[in-house]
Amino acid sequence: MTHLPIKRRVVLLGATGSIGESTLRVIAAHSDRLQLVGIAAHGKHQRLAEIARKFGVRHVGLHDAAALAAARSSGAFPAGTEFHGGAAGLSELATLPEADIVLVAIVGTTALEPTLAAIAAKKTIALASKEILVLAGKFVMAAAHASGSPLLPVDSEHNAVFQCLEGHRIADVRRIVLTASGGAFRDWPLEKLAQATPADALKHPNWAMGPKITVDAATMANKGLELIEAQCLFGLQSAQCDAVLHTQSIVHSLVEFTDGSMLAQMCPPSMTSPIQHALLYPDRAPRPTDAGLGLDRAFSLDFRPVEPARYPCLRLARDAMTAGGTAPAVFNAANEVAVAAFLQNRVPFLAIPRIIEHTLAAVGLIEPTTLDQVLAVDAEARRTAQQFTA
Repeated sequence: MTHLPIKRRVVLLGATGSIGESTLRVIAAHSDRLQLVGIAAHGKHQRLAEIARKFGVRHVGLHDAAALAAARSSGAFPAGTEFHGGAAGLSELATLPEADIVLVAIVGTTALEPTLAAIAAKKTIALASKEILVLAGKFVMAAAHASGSPLLPVDSEHNAVFQCLEGHRIADVRRIVLTASGGAFRDWPLEKLAQATPADALKHPNWAMGPKITVDAATMANKGLELIEAQCLFGLQSAQCDAVLHTQSIVHSLVEFTDGSMLAQMCPPSMTSPIQHALLYPDRAPRPTDAGLGLDRAFSLDFRPVEPARYPCLRLARDAMTAGGTAPAVFNAANEVAVAAFLQNRVPFLAIPRIIEHTLAAVGLIEPTTLDQVLAVDAEARRTAQQFTA
């Protein structure tokens, strides 16, 4: 007798971003195993309507009040759609009784409250929002441990580490090494970086991503955030978290063990692979496309050290990780403000690390005992960073 797989019911927070779109491709490719039951976005209600119709989704969330009102009156959503608005609406979606797994792909601190709500409801969390662990990692991990809620990494680097660590003890890990493409400016002459424009920064050589994370790739602030996230996710010391340039983006991370051996996870540079791994874990299934690494043709894997002079944001992130407490939250907040100012042509590219460094020096760091303290420091860091963009 053949047993059909039980469908895993998915809530997707951040359905209209690049991670959301990749997730939809995975769900469509595995409709026999995955069912979309809830979707949310900040304000793109027209795209949400298309998704709701295609996947038969009844629960729809919009963070922006004006977009929510437009969605309600649009007539574009299927009959019987239940709308969820604002921050409270995201938490309602994250705790839907029928949901098995919540994929969090919301950028920034907005993801914190619904993630904690989903953890309290004992949902499986597929985490693609690195900022919440950078901001409040010890609180999120403590909540997950207390509830028993599984936390599965979706970022390609952390998903790779997760795969390499299966069957191994953390005590046997010497270090983890996250790979970095180097972003749009990895081969530019250093003196040319002063003239770099937002349009230049958004020409990522390997990945198609949103504007903010693409700029973060160019500064390697994203790799710094990922190192902080990795330390939190895997219970490591800051000295055990490292990064290396790997221009092909085929090896996504490496784990070095105390005996000197290394394991690497490899796949093409597509977010569908780590997303599918998280959504179907512990099972595996064919990729949404047939494109693999193509070992029937020659290709090379190159690695090289990170140039400190080219990527000062990585040093600042490592310093924040070592300092601990609220330092990572300040780094994240200052970086968000600086990148937004750069994308708006209000500051030059090289101002991004300067704004972060000045903000880290100006904001008093503490070891937080409550989430409110973390959020207060986050708000202070944003106000301070704004002053340095003037």
